[in-house]
Amino acid sequence: MKILFATHNNHKVSEIKNMLPEVTIVTLDDVQDEDEIEETGLTFSENAAIKARYYYQKYHLPVIADDSGLVVTALNGEPGVHSARYSPSGSYAANNQLLLERMANISHREAYFITVICFIDNFGKEHYFTGKITGTITKEEKGTSGFGYDPLFYVPEFRKTFAEMSLAEKNKISHRALALNQFKYYIQNIFQKNR
Repeated sequence: MKILFATHNNHKVSEIKNMLPEVTIVTLDDVQDEDEIEETGLTFSENAAIKARYYYQKYHLPVIADDSGLVVTALNGEPGVHSARYSPSGSYAANNQLLLERMANISHREAYFITVICFIDNFGKEHYFTGKITGTITKEEKGTSGFGYDPLFYVPEFRKTFAEMSLAEKNKISHRALALNQFKYYIQNIFQKNR
């Protein structure tokens, strides 16, 4: 089965290919697509659907698109759907620095990562899968693995930030892993049987 993954993010591509080796994942880089899709949705679900619908209409292939973000309770949900574009430059370093600055005098540091996947099958039907993991925001970056806010997101049960975990550890518990596991179950147990 071939599915277009609507992303240029190599970190996301590695995660999904590692979790779904039985599926042929084609990326936007593979099809040399440089279109910039404006994520104008107010929710993670809306943004995932915007991307999935666009690429499904363009390529007529089953498409998986996701929107993920970090939601910090004390910041009224920031960075939220703007997680990738939180700082003016949008770089990982600048986003992390801005988050640390905004959290400087905040003692309640609860947060969660969320991923919403929109899968449009070869019949044009939309399916949604959501993964969420709770944790806290550290006061400084810890660890060198991962990407984005991983050095700041501490998972109490593991006593590590995402960036201190191996990819294998993170892939067992991350928000994206939880959503992808739902998607994987759907592909293996429902979609394949109904084709």
